[in-house]
Amino acid sequence: MAFEAAADESILAAALRAGVMLPHSCKTGLCGTCRVRVVDGHVDFNTAKARGLSPHDRAEGDVLLCQTRAVSDVTLACNIVEETRDVPVRRIAAHVVGVDPLSEDVRRIRLALPEGETFGFVAGQHMNVVMSGGVRRCVSLANAPSGGDAGLEMHLRNYGGVLSKYVFESIKDGDLVRMEGPLGTFVLRGGSDRPLLFVAGGTGFSPVKSMIETLIEQRSSRPMSLYWGGRRPPDLYLHELAGHWHDHVGLDYVPVVSDGEPEDAWQGRTGFVHQAVMDDFDDLSGHDVYVCGAPPMVEAARRDFIGARKLPPRQFFADAFHPS
Repeated sequence: MAFEAAADESILAAALRAGVMLPHSCKTGLCGTCRVRVVDGHVDFNTAKARGLSPHDRAEGDVLLCQTRAVSDVTLACNIVEETRDVPVRRIAAHVVGVDPLSEDVRRIRLALPEGETFGFVAGQHMNVVMSGGVRRCVSLANAPSGGDAGLEMHLRNYGGVLSKYVFESIKDGDLVRMEGPLGTFVLRGGSDRPLLFVAGGTGFSPVKSMIETLIEQRSSRPMSLYWGGRRPPDLYLHELAGHWHDHVGLDYVPVVSDGEPEDAWQGRTGFVHQAVMDDFDDLSGHDVYVCGAPPMVEAARRDFIGARKLPPRQFFADAFHPS
């Protein structure tokens, strides 16, 4: 496939603008998902921000599409994510049918599609919510794809951005929300029977919830572990749901709190969530690992799981959340 790229845009941005869904996730150089090999041509690669690429891969001619601009005609070798190949990106409008407070600073938004309309996506994907003036903000889908025909679920934390301001100050039932998607390649990958390790920070739980519910619906036999971290217990805003999975589905659930207060009376694990994984696993080479949360957590998980716990890079999948 071929597409054109402007001199001032990344190759990834050009591909997405052209409707070409190349593997990607965080768009910041952290996760390494958009790694490709330059077969021919010249590129300008921002190595300073490419923390998701090892020196060895760089020496072999690999780059990260999100940090690379084309200087000439370029030929790239990359792996297409089969799970998203046949999922069309669309523009849709959905009505708000519910806004549920899950904690002091997290809201669940429930959206209904127009009658008779269906919407397909892959567990883990996100939408671009289109705000006034064309401003776009990425939000992950929290429900399993099987529920997409009935409606969509999103979890929003109050970061103080334009989307947060709308959700926490003025959103109401009946509002029309315009979106583009589904987008992203942080999705459940097929073709593996390895145990699954999910690591989520805060609302990074949202796409992980979609993945776990999909696996439960499929009656998957793969062992699953969920490490969910937050600053304080209320940040684990669906703690009871994860506990239900632990009790009734066999998922190994490890909640972790990093900055609890005495009044929280927290009796569980403490510290950083990725460090809890490091403490519990000496060798991750036999796992598929999905990580979603703030960029520093994603970067630390990638660095330590691959560098110190033998996780092959091809078995690490990540999405770094940014304020909305």
